[in-house]
Amino acid sequence: MIRIKRALKGRPIIPRADYELLPACTLVIAAYNEELFIEDKIANCLKLNYPAGKLTLLFITDGSSDKTPDIISNHPEVQLLHQPQRAGKIAAVHRAMEHVDTEIAVFTDANTFLNANAIINICRHYTDKTVGAVAGEKRVQIDESADASAAGEGFYWKYESALKKWDSELYSVVGAAGELFSVRRSLYQDVPNDTVLDDFMISMLIAAKGYRIVYEPEAYALETASENVSEELKRKIRIAAGGMQSILRLKSLFNPFKYPVLSFQYISHRVLRWTVTPFLLILVFILNAFLPNNFLYNSIFAAQILFYLLAFIGYIMEKRHIRIKALFVPYYFCVMNYAVLMGIIRYFTKKQSSIWEKAQRKQ
Repeated sequence: MIRIKRALKGRPIIPRADYELLPACTLVIAAYNEELFIEDKIANCLKLNYPAGKLTLLFITDGSSDKTPDIISNHPEVQLLHQPQRAGKIAAVHRAMEHVDTEIAVFTDANTFLNANAIINICRHYTDKTVGAVAGEKRVQIDESADASAAGEGFYWKYESALKKWDSELYSVVGAAGELFSVRRSLYQDVPNDTVLDDFMISMLIAAKGYRIVYEPEAYALETASENVSEELKRKIRIAAGGMQSILRLKSLFNPFKYPVLSFQYISHRVLRWTVTPFLLILVFILNAFLPNNFLYNSIFAAQILFYLLAFIGYIMEKRHIRIKALFVPYYFCVMNYAVLMGIIRYFTKKQSSIWEKAQRKQ
């Protein structure tokens, strides 16, 4: 479909960043017990390029019980909202948005670091009145000694970034990741306080109003990988449970007559992944064993067996701290689909809290 669109209309033209005409913007950072990262995060924010007087830095630290609020309060260049009660990230974001009076609000996590021109590259898209939100890119820091959590997560986000790029070119990105995304303040809509994937819901509610979500790979948030596969699995199960919640709350997007392209993107990119894909993988494997005995079916079955065998070997190697990167991808793939199954169970057994229990990250 993208090739057809390129043939008819050519490649999309990226808007130029007219420095003087960039809109006023507020960068919102919700931080919970981030004393190890917060000083570096503030320094990173203060180095962002943007027209003088047009960028406001707003930190909100509801419920933080460490030194995070004290560290932020030592920086008069940034605004701090703090209260001792913890009600979850989305409640904190709602409270922060009451203080945002700029045209654009940009959200980023406290443990990620942005490239210097990230805000410029995001806000240049808002010259197009059909754009309601802009999603930045998440990048995972990977070194030569990366384990399965780092290598697998890094590979996954490269794949996910490619999908977002194609989605954006076709029509709209299907949801934004909380590491870095932005919205028009006038289009922002509070989501229920029990929302698990607040970033996804906030952006998709804007898409449901008929506005596009644009992907901007030249605005990126860099973070370290999860401490280990167990921590990454905890995060993925939470996302999968939130995915089920989002599907049920965004039922209107299933209407192809109202959303001819967005509905196709949403179902193919998100709904199928968060619902039937793990079950289909199991079903295809079982059915393949009962197909007629011929070269094609036998080859497909053998390829599946080999893939899952490599995943199992990857699991064993990871437990023994033996780094073989070629095995990380099949292992991580299986972990992700297992997380979807567990997430579905967790959602329907009502065991998923909306309060974010953050995964431990590599230092």
